[in-house]
Amino acid sequence: MLYHLLYPLHTEFSAFYVFRFITFRTIYAAITALVLSFIIGPWLIRKLSELQIGQQIRKLGPESHFKKEGTPTMGGTLILFAIVLPTLLWADLTNYYVWVTLLVTIGYGAIGFVDDYRKIKLKNSDGLRPRQKMFWQLAVAAAAGGSLYLLPSFETTLAVPFFKGVKPDLGAFYILFAMVVIVGASNAVNLTDGLDGLAIGPMIIASATYLVFAYVAGHAKVAAYLQISSISGAGELAVLCGSMIGAGLGFLWFNSYPAQVFMGDVGSLSLGGALGTIAVITKQEIVLIIVGGIFVMEALSVIVQVTSFRLYGRRIFRMAPIHHHFELKGWPEPKIIVRFWIISIILALVALSTLKLR
Repeated sequence: MLYHLLYPLHTEFSAFYVFRFITFRTIYAAITALVLSFIIGPWLIRKLSELQIGQQIRKLGPESHFKKEGTPTMGGTLILFAIVLPTLLWADLTNYYVWVTLLVTIGYGAIGFVDDYRKIKLKNSDGLRPRQKMFWQLAVAAAAGGSLYLLPSFETTLAVPFFKGVKPDLGAFYILFAMVVIVGASNAVNLTDGLDGLAIGPMIIASATYLVFAYVAGHAKVAAYLQISSISGAGELAVLCGSMIGAGLGFLWFNSYPAQVFMGDVGSLSLGGALGTIAVITKQEIVLIIVGGIFVMEALSVIVQVTSFRLYGRRIFRMAPIHHHFELKGWPEPKIIVRFWIISIILALVALSTLKLR
C-alpha cells in the first residue's frame, strides 16, 4: 500500500525513490511487524486471559508441563496480524506470489483458529479431528499448487541441492509435490511447538534464510551468476519474509521461557504453510529439509515412534516429539530450546552454502 502510494511521487520528491528497493521495504516490513507485536502483544495476552482462553495440556505429556495449563494460547493471531498488515503496507500488491503466500498463510491460520477454538470450547487437547484438519490443509495447498502451476512462467522443474545439472521436470505432478511440501512444512512446525520459544526460534532463522533465497531468485543477474532458477517477481517475497522475521521476534518476546502466551495451531500451521509456499515459489523445496531440519527431526521422531510401537510394540524414544525425549532425560527446558536454535543456525548456513556448492 505504501509502495503504491509513495513510490509514484518519486518524480517530484526524490526521497521516495527508495521505495523502489526491495531491501528497503523488507527492512521496514520487519520493523513494522516488530513494533506492532510490541504494541498489540500485551493487550492480546490480557484479553486472552480475561476470556480464559488457556492452553489444554495432554495428561500423557511430561509432568513438568502440567503447570503450564491455563497459559493464554492462540497467540498466533498476533503473528498472523503482524505478518499480513506489514506485508500489505510494504509489498508490491500487484505481485501474484505475494497473494498466493498470504492466502495460504491466512487459510492455514483459519484452520488452526478453528482447531484451537474447539480445544478451548470442549476443554480438551483434541480440537479438530485429524481427517478434518488434513482435508482442509490439502484443499488450501491444492489451491496454491494449482494456481502456481497455471502460471505460464512458472517452472515445474525440481532443483536438487549440490547438483546444478539435475533438474527433473515433474509436469502436472508438481501440484501434488507442492501440496506435500506445504502440508508437510505446516504439520512439522506444528509438532515442534511444544516448548516455550522452541518453534518460533527456528522459524525466524528459516524465514531469514528464505529471505535470501527469495531475493536472489528474483534478481536475474544474481540468479544467473549462482546458476539457480530466475523467477521474476519472487524477490517481492523477501518483504513477506521480513514481516515473518519481525512478527517472530515480536512474538518471541512474549513466548520466551517462561512463556506468557503460546502460539497455538493458529500460529504454527500458518507459519509452516507460509514457509512451505515460499520454498515452492523460490524453487528451494528440497533445501527446506535442511533449513527446517529441526522441524523435520521433530516430525520424523513422531513417525518413527508410532511406526515402531505399532509394528513391534516398542518405543524408540521416551516420548515423541523428540524434544519431550530430552525433557524426560533430564535436560532443562531452556537448554533444549537454545541447543535446537543453535542447530537451526548451523543448518541454515549449510542451506545457504548450496547457492555456491554445485
